[in-house]
Amino acid sequence: MASVLLIRHGQASFGTADYDRLSDVGQEQSRRLGRWFKHTGHVPDLIVVGPLRRHAHTADLCVEAAGVSAPRITIDGLDEFDHEEVLARHRPELASHEALVAELAKLEHPHRAFQQMFSEAVARWTGGEFDHEYTRSWPAFRAAVIGGMQALAAQQARTIWAFTSGGPIAVIANALVGAPIAEVFTLSWPLVNTSISRVSIGPQRRSLISYNGWPHLEGADTKAMVTYR
Repeated sequence: MASVLLIRHGQASFGTADYDRLSDVGQEQSRRLGRWFKHTGHVPDLIVVGPLRRHAHTADLCVEAAGVSAPRITIDGLDEFDHEEVLARHRPELASHEALVAELAKLEHPHRAFQQMFSEAVARWTGGEFDHEYTRSWPAFRAAVIGGMQALAAQQARTIWAFTSGGPIAVIANALVGAPIAEVFTLSWPLVNTSISRVSIGPQRRSLISYNGWPHLEGADTKAMVTYR
């Protein structure tokens, strides 16, 4: 059995044209996670990253700060869904970054409005009625993530740090606890950037041990360090 730490990437660059890039806060979150690992003596046998730049950069900064070294592989099943396409199918008039920014700028509470809009877009994507409109449908995405979990289980390592996104973490947790598939994203929304979810995983037995922990972000500036995008 392997102990797998599913680590959500650091804060990305929400509100910019290139979301797949860590913000300054996201970089600091990643370093703090590494320093916490170093302090607690946690050492991996294997580093796994999803295919996105924010996954790899979070891993780079964390591993450097932790002062550890381990083999590293990429598992495509730990990829996130295309949030831009999901939003664009729901609100075609906001398909461009410029149009979305302009729309949010009109609102009194842009972050709250975006969350509502995005929740509605995800509900449309997962509803099943419009699967043909998406490059990757919800069933295809979920199947890919479950495949990613199978790939993790096949690794010959006892302790794995796996850097990924909120969507895959929520899918895996949902599957392990046997919750209704329709409830996956109720698990995803509260996930904190660089939070740790621990699973015990092997060829036959798998279980969720802990979810969405962020002890490395606690302190005087916790409010600034705890982010969700």
